[in-house]
Amino acid sequence: MDISTVENPSAQRIAVAMIDGFNRHYRLIRRYGQDAKLLFESADWKGVHAAVRRRIRSYDDRVSETAELLCANFNAAQLDDVTWQQLKLYYIGLLINHKQPELAETFFNTVCSKILHRTYFNNDYIFARPAVSTEYIQSYPPTYRSYYPANGGLRDAIRQIILDFDWQRPFADLDRDIDFILRTALKRLGEWPKAEANAQIQVLHSAFYRNKGAYIFGKAINGHDEMPFAIPVLHTPTGALTVDTILLDRWLISVLFSLSRAYFMVDMEVPSAYVKFLQSIMPNKPASEIYTMLGLGKQGKTLFFRDLKHHLRHSEDQFIIAPGIAGLVMLVFTLPSYPYVFKMIKDVFGASKEMDRATVKRKYLLVKQVDRVGRMADTLEFSHVALPKQRFSAELIDALHRLAPSLVEEDGDDLVIKHLYIERRLTPLNLYLDSATPEQIDHAVFEYGSAIRELASANIFPGDMLWKNFGVTRYNRVVFYDYDEIEYMTDTNFRVIPEAPYPEMEMSGEPWYSVGKHDVFPEEFASFLLGSPKVRSAFLKYHRDLLKVSFWQGTQEKIRAGYVDDFFPYPEELRFCRTFAAT
Repeated sequence: MDISTVENPSAQRIAVAMIDGFNRHYRLIRRYGQDAKLLFESADWKGVHAAVRRRIRSYDDRVSETAELLCANFNAAQLDDVTWQQLKLYYIGLLINHKQPELAETFFNTVCSKILHRTYFNNDYIFARPAVSTEYIQSYPPTYRSYYPANGGLRDAIRQIILDFDWQRPFADLDRDIDFILRTALKRLGEWPKAEANAQIQVLHSAFYRNKGAYIFGKAINGHDEMPFAIPVLHTPTGALTVDTILLDRWLISVLFSLSRAYFMVDMEVPSAYVKFLQSIMPNKPASEIYTMLGLGKQGKTLFFRDLKHHLRHSEDQFIIAPGIAGLVMLVFTLPSYPYVFKMIKDVFGASKEMDRATVKRKYLLVKQVDRVGRMADTLEFSHVALPKQRFSAELIDALHRLAPSLVEEDGDDLVIKHLYIERRLTPLNLYLDSATPEQIDHAVFEYGSAIRELASANIFPGDMLWKNFGVTRYNRVVFYDYDEIEYMTDTNFRVIPEAPYPEMEMSGEPWYSVGKHDVFPEEFASFLLGSPKVRSAFLKYHRDLLKVSFWQGTQEKIRAGYVDDFFPYPEELRFCRTFAAT
């Protein structure tokens, strides 16, 4: 039977209800992007963080809302196979002129996963691959604006680019900022090139908002040459706006989209067009990561999993237990040919860990909701992941069945993992230090302490500060990635170890003072962090104050007073206030 020729009013109504659920979801996502401009203009930094948290929850709320409606109004859980297949066909028809078809397909899949058993997750019932092209979808206003310096001069073009964002707050000195932009670009180019017939500057229509900054993304085109750029706009201490720098290196722009940072808020009618433009200036950045950093995490997960399945079809190596010191809470494995690690919560934790699975999941959710300040790796969370059993090493299969049997199910040739976190693979800091040169040790220890400081300023206490819980990125930044013991700084009680009543007690293996659940004694850090003389020397050179309670209590006071620190996702020396300080 050709199901495409069979009329099914019920399937049609369900398809309409499904797309209505998605459209409501995306209207709310766009509202967050629009409100971000207002929050930036009013310098409501706490409001920015609150909006990010609400937006993360928004997707799951709309999915649950839609699934419940379909079950209540159409008895969707009891639909026959033919109706599900027709429902998908009708839904595809509704996407023909849609502005966000790829997101709507993923929404369809997520709602289905709430209703159907995993065995239905094939191309007959869900979108295992895209059904509707995202090429050449027209947007109003257009995705990017074009400016032509030959018409009125480069300075006027730059001025117009900035003014077109229509921020309702004056610049402190826009002429000065434009001069800094021109001087920086000229230094990079050496000399201004001859303008070709197609000379233009293309700029994404909407600004990108994150933390205390607004970002302009674009590229200058001249003949066959293209120069990407990013321009961060910040508030001055007096409340005016200022251009903080211009980034002209692709890798520096790519760092802005690092998964160790908070997601951007941006208003996009056609998100696929924004992703395509951004990939033209960051060609090595996967589309999955760009979608995620634009706050469209579910689409990022969809593309990531498609990429993983594609990689498995074109590789032969096996999943293995990840190198390094095994954790007490997480079982970690990796595929050597793929740059990610896969983390599962064990069924039974080490004796020193007083927590349960629900607590660990809350900690990982917390990481998605806070400002990660470039110092915490983001995670992709998956449920019921089916992977080919033959690709798992015997040692890993044994570990899975011993350490996390409740999360593993065998289904024919597949191993189904019921709950999984996936992160970018980093070099564990303890392994890095073992083979590092003195110069590398010095830099890595400086980075390690800087990571702890920045996390503390963002109201995050890592909890377990051992070197093995931090990793080194390809750009030699140190990032934290073990979250089962993180706490808010404001929930932690930093104390000085009281003097012993008599000297003999200091020799005892037992503390002579009471220790509460949230008590932390910074002077103890040295005993488990600074065993190596080379590491100890570098740590004391840069971060001696981290061993004193005054640093931690002082940071808490700033947080409680409402101060939101500045975190710059680019080198401090590139900021105009530093580069042109003497001019």
